[in-house]
Amino acid sequence: MYQNLEECLIDLEKHGHLVRIGEEVDPYLEMAAIHMKVYEAGGPALLFEKVKGSKFRAVSNLFGTLERSQFIFRKNWEDVQNVIALRQDPIKALKKPFAHVRNGLTAFKALPLKTSSSVPVSAQEINISDLPLIQHWLNDGGAFVTLPQVYSEDPENAGIMNANLGMYRIQLNGNDYELNKEIGVHYQIHRGIGVHQDKATKKGEPLKVSIFIGGPPAHTLSAVMPLPEGLSELTFAGMLAGRRFRYSYIDGYCISNDADFVITGDIYPGETKPEGPFGDHLGYYSLTHEFPLMRVHKVYARENAIWPFTVVGRPPQEDTSFGALIHELTGDAIKQEIPGVKEVHAVDAAGVHPLLFAIGSERYTPYQQVKRPAELLTIANRILGTGQLSLAKYLFITAEDKQPLDSHKESEFLAYMLERMDLHRDIHFQTHTTIDTLDYSGTGLNQGSKVVFAASGEKIRDLCTEVPEQLKGLPTFTNPRFIMPGIVAMQGPSFSTYDNAQKEAQELSANLQLKGSMPSCPMIILCDDSDFVSETINNFLWVTFTRSNPSHDIHGVNSYYDNKHWGCDNLIIDARIKPHHAPPLIADPTVEANIQRLFVKGGSLAGVKVK
Repeated sequence: MYQNLEECLIDLEKHGHLVRIGEEVDPYLEMAAIHMKVYEAGGPALLFEKVKGSKFRAVSNLFGTLERSQFIFRKNWEDVQNVIALRQDPIKALKKPFAHVRNGLTAFKALPLKTSSSVPVSAQEINISDLPLIQHWLNDGGAFVTLPQVYSEDPENAGIMNANLGMYRIQLNGNDYELNKEIGVHYQIHRGIGVHQDKATKKGEPLKVSIFIGGPPAHTLSAVMPLPEGLSELTFAGMLAGRRFRYSYIDGYCISNDADFVITGDIYPGETKPEGPFGDHLGYYSLTHEFPLMRVHKVYARENAIWPFTVVGRPPQEDTSFGALIHELTGDAIKQEIPGVKEVHAVDAAGVHPLLFAIGSERYTPYQQVKRPAELLTIANRILGTGQLSLAKYLFITAEDKQPLDSHKESEFLAYMLERMDLHRDIHFQTHTTIDTLDYSGTGLNQGSKVVFAASGEKIRDLCTEVPEQLKGLPTFTNPRFIMPGIVAMQGPSFSTYDNAQKEAQELSANLQLKGSMPSCPMIILCDDSDFVSETINNFLWVTFTRSNPSHDIHGVNSYYDNKHWGCDNLIIDARIKPHHAPPLIADPTVEANIQRLFVKGGSLAGVKVK
């Protein structure tokens, strides 16, 4: 397999998976805009050969399709899948030890290899200002590293086998950072590097950090893989690359020998600076907050180094393909971790973290009794307490009964749920809890609520296939638009306050009660633009679940409490933009016009069919 990034790019180009861009391109907004157009078109990887202001080339869209990712890792794909499966179910090896000898050899050969010579990445020492300083969105705080491999070691137990390799965004310039001397590191305290920093702080010493950029693509993927207990990111990187992870130490900092770039530095106890804004994966800006400051020690680059990057924005983006790739590798990991679960789908169109669809089992209710969610609720609690899944705000969970289900078919799955969900019984809230740091729909940073919608048993309603008459001709909320069976969007005035929103919801509920029951439409979405929300399922998923906080924004027609349990006849979700929300990401029209030069006849991307 590939010993470095350039070998991979040569292979991709040879097989028609890469296009070179010979025109000079501005790293300020243009490169990101080009990437997004090509990604949306399902196009090739892009090698930018002339980056304005930098001597280094840059590459994006490496993992833009699952097919291309599988091509990159084709030689070791099956072996790595087998090793991961074995880690998740080690009893297999005990039952058939000789059948798994190859897996053991694969893992053994992947152990990191320390070297004292041949460190290609140390070929030249450069400055942060020499790098391709790529800014993706107009209001970003500066240039960011979007595919970093951030390395730190346990201060209490040093060494590469006790290290953490994670992908945390790195701000290179802008804000109050002193160029070439300071950069920002954005991570949460519960992450591996956060644990390391906490230990270093308690010892009163700085945490040494190395940021690897580029190298074999396996190294990039290893930084985001949810790995089984006991399988380190560096070992996984070696397995997937088919070549041991080679490293050295320079000035006490770990160096990935085969990376294209390495930034070394120190995070001192208590030192922070404002980081952000940054266009993020929910489709909005994550705002400016205090995050750890890293004092830059040295920056290295190999000869002819190439800067890999991706673009983060409203999904789907390249990280969608990352997710698909991870799912292919890890297979049934979630089944091993949470018994009774068939699948959990983090819905990409809704920004991944806000919305989960899950299929579990329902074995608690004896066959002769009325079927109702029971085991599903136990499973739901396990899901919302597991790793990244704990960041979710909305969980829709059901069990297969007489027909197979696929949670990735969003419309069909939601319709199945809405046909069976008892709105008086099957809505369960968790308030004053944690949500994604990047989600500003809650009551504060990391603060919000969750709701579980459960469904089990026989179908209890037929869903509307057009806008019901009861939703027409109402005051305040107008322009009703059909989204999908059982769901209608209504447009209202701009959101002002939660007190006023409560009154508006009560007024809507009263008007609908006067018009008669409407069981065929269990979900009503209040929004700023019902035409946009109803235009596509992806628009509905994005607006509804990124712009609402369950405890504050879910209302109901004829809602009530019974022994502290909330129920209603029809759900109302207020998905209007609130004053405290982060602004959505909007492409710059001037930049969009400028990049057309690459897609017209004679341009490097004339062969890519874009919308």
